[in-house]
Amino acid sequence: MSEVIWDELYEKLPTAKEQRQERFDMFDTFDPNGNGILSLAEVDKGIRDILAIDELFDAKPAIMRAFQAAKACGKPSKGREDIGDDYIEKLEFRRLLLGLRMYFEFWVAFKRIDGDDDRRLSFDEFSAAEETIKKWVTNLGDMQEEFDKIDSNDGGMILFDEFCKWAILKTLDLEDDDDADE
Repeated sequence: MSEVIWDELYEKLPTAKEQRQERFDMFDTFDPNGNGILSLAEVDKGIRDILAIDELFDAKPAIMRAFQAAKACGKPSKGREDIGDDYIEKLEFRRLLLGLRMYFEFWVAFKRIDGDDDRRLSFDEFSAAEETIKKWVTNLGDMQEEFDKIDSNDGGMILFDEFCKWAILKTLDLEDDDDADE
């Protein structure tokens, strides 16, 4: 994975509460048909064309996790029950942007461990990265026990969604992103 541009990511994702209008304006640019909701395809296109951060656009699993998490946070607005929960509404957009930032960080961490680039972590890959992982999380236990906890489907490999659940519980924080400065 090429060098991650954390500053650009922070600059282009208006997640602060005081950036509400900027966020609403961005939502409108992501919503080309003006129907007030965003599909996953519209979010993906907005990341490519509006945010224009190639590293984020290429992190499809992170985009999917952020989209799923944001749409799961709320119910459709009153009068919009017909759309179901398969879309992001304007008031959920901040959660999407926060999720993009978080899941992108997890994706970067995952990719750093995934030595053979198959989008799965074997025990060998996971245990070989022990010293690196210790920089990202506290209370890292026995590597085999940690691996087995993360591998919730007992498939013998850690998948990205399993890694994310563990990363959230462990409050994973990469050493080279700049969120520690905020």
